[in-house]
Amino acid sequence: MERKITRERFIETALELFHNKGFKATTMRDIAKALQVEAATLYNYIRSKQQLLDDLVFEIADQFHDGLSNIYNSSYSPSEKLKAIVDLNVRLTTAYPYQVALLVGEWKHLEEVRQQAFLDNRGSYEQMVRDIIGQGMEVQELRTMDLEVATYSFLSSIRWLFSWYIEQGSAVNPVELEKQMSDFILKGMQNND
Repeated sequence: MERKITRERFIETALELFHNKGFKATTMRDIAKALQVEAATLYNYIRSKQQLLDDLVFEIADQFHDGLSNIYNSSYSPSEKLKAIVDLNVRLTTAYPYQVALLVGEWKHLEEVRQQAFLDNRGSYEQMVRDIIGQGMEVQELRTMDLEVATYSFLSSIRWLFSWYIEQGSAVNPVELEKQMSDFILKGMQNND
C-alpha cells in the first residue's frame, strides 16, 4: 500500500533534492523514491517538473518583489528602507531557504519566455534598490560611492544567506540575524560626517 503524502511534503522534498542534486539532475522518480511513493502519484500534485520549478521560482520572487515594492513606496527614509529590505530578505530566507536557493541558480532552467519574465522581475527589484541607495546618497544619509558598486555590494551581502541558513538551520534566531545583518551592512554605507 502506497504512503499518503501532503502537497507540502512533496514540495519540501522536491526543493531539497533540487538544492542537493540540481534541478536538471533531479527526476520525478528521485522525488517519488524519497517520498516512498510511485512516480505517477506525483502528478496529482503538479503537471510537470518544469511547471513545479516555474511555480516555485515565481512564488518566492513575487514575495520578494511585493515586499520590496511596499518598502519602496513607504514614507521611510532611505536608511530605514535599506534596513527593511535586509529584514525582508532574512524573513523570507529563514522561512523558505530552499525556495530562495532557486533564485540564485536554478531559475536558469525556466523555459525561455519565463526566464525573461524572471530577469525582468529581478531587474525591477535591483532598480528599486539602486534608487533607494541613490536617494540615500542624495540626502547624504549614505556616504557617496559608486552607485553600481554600492547596489551590488548591498545585494551580494544578503543574497548568500540561504546557503548559510540551510547549513545552520534552526540554530539561527531570525530576529538576531536581522539585527546583525542590518548593523553590519548599514554601518558600512551610512554617512558618518
